[in-house]
Amino acid sequence: MNLTNKVAIITGAASGIGREIATTFAAAGARVVIADLALDAAQVTANAIDPSGERAMAVAMNVTDEAQVDAGTAAVAARWGGVDILVSNAGIQIISAIVDLKYDDWKRLMAIHADGAFLTCRAAMRDMIRHGRGGAILIMGSVHSHEASPLKAPYVTAKHGLIGLAKVIAKEGAAHGIRSNVICPGFVRTPLVERQIPEQAKNFNITEAEVIKNIMLKDTVDGEFTTIADVAQTALFLAAFDTNALTGQSITVSHGWHMQ
Repeated sequence: MNLTNKVAIITGAASGIGREIATTFAAAGARVVIADLALDAAQVTANAIDPSGERAMAVAMNVTDEAQVDAGTAAVAARWGGVDILVSNAGIQIISAIVDLKYDDWKRLMAIHADGAFLTCRAAMRDMIRHGRGGAILIMGSVHSHEASPLKAPYVTAKHGLIGLAKVIAKEGAAHGIRSNVICPGFVRTPLVERQIPEQAKNFNITEAEVIKNIMLKDTVDGEFTTIADVAQTALFLAAFDTNALTGQSITVSHGWHMQ
């Protein structure tokens, strides 16, 4: 669980799960890059982790923008000599029945989750191969990488696809010491999930309490939300595990919602 002097880029890291992962990695000795669409928020997070700026930096990164992803990765490599860890975490959610879903919304979600993962993983792999020291690529999936829920067609589609991407990265990266795994959380009470509660209550014509009990936590073993700390500790374990014995896998963190 030691990441001393490892360089880690975490996308969507200005808040929520990404911020917790960045904080956890920094505590384990890593230099962390807060890559986020909102540069001001990313800088606030970086300053909170390390006010000196020596072990945390902020990078503006729209993960759907190829040039910005490549430039941001290059800036990190130029400052700290290369990238050792990528956590592809940026994401959104859109709640809609398929018959009501706008094509623009489908494309927007797929661009952030699927295209964003591809672009950030490609940039990280190129840097890892160039510097010849291998590395770890972690992609943020979901229980919805394995399961389906109503009203989440683009999200479920994208999250299923990320497992395939991680498997290909594991195959292609092995010769270069690059490992790739997917973290699949259950419901984590982040702002992204908080917004879903009233949306689902409206769509299903039930109360918000019923959404939590009968939809979000129904299939857990204990009726508990997964926490950001649960996810961050899993990310730390996978980032620090330094052999190809653990690659191409999806690790579910869901209080037993999905069991493999």
